[in-house]
Amino acid sequence: MFSRLFSREYQRKRALARARPGPMQEYLAQPFPQRDTSCDDATIVSVDLETTGLNPAKDDILSVGLVEIQGDRIKLNTAWHQIVCVERDIPAESAVIHQITDDAAAGGRPLDVVLPELLRRLQGKAMLVHFARIEQTFIDAACRRLYGAPFVIPIIDTLALGQRVFERRNHTIQPGDLRLFNLRPRYNLPNYKSHNALNDAIATAELFLAMRTEMAPPDRCRLHDFVTN
Repeated sequence: MFSRLFSREYQRKRALARARPGPMQEYLAQPFPQRDTSCDDATIVSVDLETTGLNPAKDDILSVGLVEIQGDRIKLNTAWHQIVCVERDIPAESAVIHQITDDAAAGGRPLDVVLPELLRRLQGKAMLVHFARIEQTFIDAACRRLYGAPFVIPIIDTLALGQRVFERRNHTIQPGDLRLFNLRPRYNLPNYKSHNALNDAIATAELFLAMRTEMAPPDRCRLHDFVTN
């Protein structure tokens, strides 16, 4: 895991050397947290995206939600939720899941306005997600399209952490066991309405704090214990 944090910092410097002036250059100019940063001293941003599908080459970001974790606290005053204006018609099956209709999306902000704010809030921090492939690939695709540069950040993935917990306990993983709202009851966490970006970001933050308590002693808890990507 040391190498993962180190490689992210190396990638940041390489990307910064090629970045054009603007939001991406400003984002990349801030170093990532040190790999041995104490969990109590780390600021982690829990992020969730709602999208029209799973393929960033043809699907769109519908909304972004995030909240910061500082030490062992979720800072609700940092909560941020934004609907993204989508030019294409939203598929009916997506609207049913996310409750974001064409009319709602039309009232959102363009991605080229939302993305700089997202990068500003992530600058110099680690990103927490559940199922990293979605957030990483969609934000990366947006950054490459708008700025011609990759999205680089240390990532903590509660799905990967959940898999690690199951393996340590020699438990067989059944289909669906690692879903966010199937992992939460294992830690006696309450049920929330899913498929809202801010709700899911907060739910992921709560799950991570519960997992963190189980997986690492507080006095020896370091960021590198949890970075999975």
